[in-house]
Amino acid sequence: MLPTRLRKNTAIRNLVRETQLSMNDVVYPLFIVDGEGIRLEISSMKDQYHLSLDMLGAETLALKELGIRYVIIFGVPDEKDREATPAFIETGLVQEAIRVIKKTDPDMYVITDVCLCEFKSDGHCCFFEENGDIQREKTLKTLSRTALSHAQAGADMVAPSDMMDGRIGHMRETLDDEGYEAIPIMAYSAKFASSFYGPFRDAANSAPAFGDRKSYQMDPANSREALKEMEMDIDEGADIVMVKPAMPYLDIIARGKELSYLPMAAYQVSGEYAMIKNAVDANLMDRRVIFESLICIKRAGADIIITYFAKELQAMLKDYQ
Repeated sequence: MLPTRLRKNTAIRNLVRETQLSMNDVVYPLFIVDGEGIRLEISSMKDQYHLSLDMLGAETLALKELGIRYVIIFGVPDEKDREATPAFIETGLVQEAIRVIKKTDPDMYVITDVCLCEFKSDGHCCFFEENGDIQREKTLKTLSRTALSHAQAGADMVAPSDMMDGRIGHMRETLDDEGYEAIPIMAYSAKFASSFYGPFRDAANSAPAFGDRKSYQMDPANSREALKEMEMDIDEGADIVMVKPAMPYLDIIARGKELSYLPMAAYQVSGEYAMIKNAVDANLMDRRVIFESLICIKRAGADIIITYFAKELQAMLKDYQ
């Protein structure tokens, strides 16, 4: 056999293509801030914006026109406190954003990021004992309370990104006990302590006030541990597992996909976006690299890709075959 026989033209290439990408595969992140009339570009993430609640309805309709049917919400409040109170109050930014989106377009599928770093004054995803140990029980209760408040506000899915041991089981039990058995949990199962998150710090205003997150996010050098994390989340009741970041961890996506029949998600994070976006804008790489980056994540095994390039994908699906 000559492999080039099946590469001769577009028709045959499309016929034998092993990996397909569609708008049903992508989730678009939204960053919601306090204030009014705000649609402010994030300085380190060109073409990505901070949005106030009054601007969210128009944004939702614009996303619909671009074929985007799935969003994940991050709240970035002006005021934070030691107890992460803005994360779980009924009138919190995420809770109100859910209501605005659902009122504007009831069919938009709303996922919420569940973490405490954007809402705690110290920028960490957990509470600590005086000796520096993680205060696990208090952290789990607060995370579950936050997830429950999102479900009560109308979220379709919750996505805990904190990397606390046992949080999936705790959250699942809390949701089930309160009558939200139908709400799926997408677990950030293998979330690495990565430098690729850099621009996100500007987007979410969540840089730690002290230390770093290496005591709870994963060591980039470890792969077997990532599989262990996925197995634990699966055993605790996760409906979807995730690897974050995506492109530098394609091996983890591929190995994780072999581990379970659960859907696999991957987050193409802010640093990945910024590198590709800046290179394209500087004419260092052809624009097709955006599509290539997404199809490679899908090829590795991701069923769902959270990406800042979602707005551009619909046109790419037509042009980049």
